[in-house]
Amino acid sequence: MRSNHIFYLIVFSLSVTFLSCRQSEYDRLVKTELERNVRFDSLFLGLKFNMSSKEFYAACWEMNKKGLIMQGPGNLSVQWQLDSTQMRSLTYMWFYPEFKNDSIYKMPVEFQYIYWSPVYQPLSVDTLLVDVKNLFERWYGGSFIYAESDDGSQKVWVKVDGNRRIRLYKKNISTVRAEFLDLLNNK
Repeated sequence: MRSNHIFYLIVFSLSVTFLSCRQSEYDRLVKTELERNVRFDSLFLGLKFNMSSKEFYAACWEMNKKGLIMQGPGNLSVQWQLDSTQMRSLTYMWFYPEFKNDSIYKMPVEFQYIYWSPVYQPLSVDTLLVDVKNLFERWYGGSFIYAESDDGSQKVWVKVDGNRRIRLYKKNISTVRAEFLDLLNNK
């Protein structure tokens, strides 16, 4: 009888060990970064996680008055034009945050070369993805890892600093999407 308990304990221990070894590089990165207990709330243009909607709109209003940003397509986003000192070619950057309890916790961003054309390969979405990744590495430091998306449907570039996760991926034939997520406010 006792030998059965020992056998089951060994099988359970081996199973736990095996499953922990299968943890992905991304899962290990998230665990390590969250254990640091360091907050990285900075996004871009002075915007940050935990801004209220009122603070977000006031900040955008001021940037709009200075001509830095404008309304995006259909007035559904904010548009910022990145120039050729930041990207390979003039690029639109559109963004609009998601709020939880009137606090920014997620910031979806889309990028598209202004002169994109399906037949002009130098400005393809693959080139844009590399451009955006390089831009973000300059802005946020460090490097991104290549991992599977949350649903396993595609590969994405991911960077995690403390609570801030940044994912980059091709949205469609002309657009790259970036998603900033506050991992501590995502529950």
